Amino acid sequence: MAAAEYRDVFPARIFWMVSAAACCALLMPFARIYFFDLGLRWLYIFLFSFSLAGALTPVVKRIALRLDLVDMPGGRKIHEKKTPLLGGVPIIIAFNAALFANMIPDRDMVVLLAGGLAVAAVSIVDDWREIPARFKLLVQVMVVLLMIHQGIVLDLFPIREVWGKVMNIVFTILWIVGITNAMNFIDGMDGLAAGVAAIISLFLGIVAYQTGQIVMGWIAIALLGSCLGFLPYNFTRKRQASIFLGDTGSTFLGFILAALAVKGEWAAQSEIVSFSAPVLIFWVLIFDMAYITVERILTGKVNTFKEWVDYVGKDHMHHRLYELLGDRRKAVLFIYFLCATLGLSAVALRNARPIDGILLVFQAFLITVIVSIAEYSGRKRENGHAVTEVPTGEKKKIEARDSRPEGEAFAKGSPRPHSASTSHK
Repeated sequence: MAAAEYRDVFPARIFWMVSAAACCALLMPFARIYFFDLGLRWLYIFLFSFSLAGALTPVVKRIALRLDLVDMPGGRKIHEKKTPLLGGVPIIIAFNAALFANMIPDRDMVVLLAGGLAVAAVSIVDDWREIPARFKLLVQVMVVLLMIHQGIVLDLFPIREVWGKVMNIVFTILWIVGITNAMNFIDGMDGLAAGVAAIISLFLGIVAYQTGQIVMGWIAIALLGSCLGFLPYNFTRKRQASIFLGDTGSTFLGFILAALAVKGEWAAQSEIVSFSAPVLIFWVLIFDMAYITVERILTGKVNTFKEWVDYVGKDHMHHRLYELLGDRRKAVLFIYFLCATLGLSAVALRNARPIDGILLVFQAFLITVIVSIAEYSGRKRENGHAVTEVPTGEKKKIEARDSRPEGEAFAKGSPRPHSASTSHK
């Protein structure tokens, strides 16, 4: 193994060994009892899910390579070498193991987890043998309808009125299916979907503890630990991701987080405030989905619902930020900070009035509009430079002038010529 390659692999191996050792230690009965006696069950759940995901990810990576479950570069994809999929599998195992080993699940929790596993199962098949997007969408809607039948449904509208019940069902389907697919859409750069899911889980956990929903907080903490345990293999400072979430991971994360938001009571004083908190926490996903939908319709890229479902392109927020910033990791970190900023607004809603919730959601809208304006301006400028052509005669003069030493070429104060540039992508 070359020295450079060894330096790249060594930190991941150290992390794997530490994670495996920590997971074995936490499996000991006295470790769990110790944390429980200190009233730190949430910390045990976090450490257990974190270490188990960190220990399982390299194992799943080898399995994916052996089964040839890999994502090949090319087309709209921006990675440069084939990369194993199934990164969502260790997250799913660690998340469920951390919950079932530390609590007795109630009926709603079993329904929620079963729904997430059903969606993930279809996505595993999609990672193996690509299946139509419409079929996956149909399965997601059916799973949500089963959850609604079991009582996991929004209560934004009066439940005693027929129209209120219908609207609650419609909004529940739109919310869960929309967030599930928005998380899948945003999984286009190393570390993006897992990192965003971790940030959303963190703030859902904080708000859950603020509102006295201890079990909901444990669920969020388990998902947070699982995502963070996976991230060192998916997002590093220099290397490309060694494994991808795949549709399995992104759809599972989106589904569980969206269903968790539906199941929770995020404010006692007002339904508006209760709805505003998760909207702020999920705002980046909501805005990205809404933005691409509107843009694709207005630009004529899609004209029917079928075209919208099947369409893929490089017009998502992370693609636009990449064009603006010129660096993928900067684009990912930018979205991280944007998510955290809006999540802090949700935390501030604890004792807020309804008007405060409305204003903070409007503020989130304005922030993302500002970001979109910057993205659009940067993209327009880059595209403009990329297509700039210099006349042949002028080009020869520039080449002759540029062949001279710089001091001689500009000794007379002539302006530096504007030459054609290529985009960084």
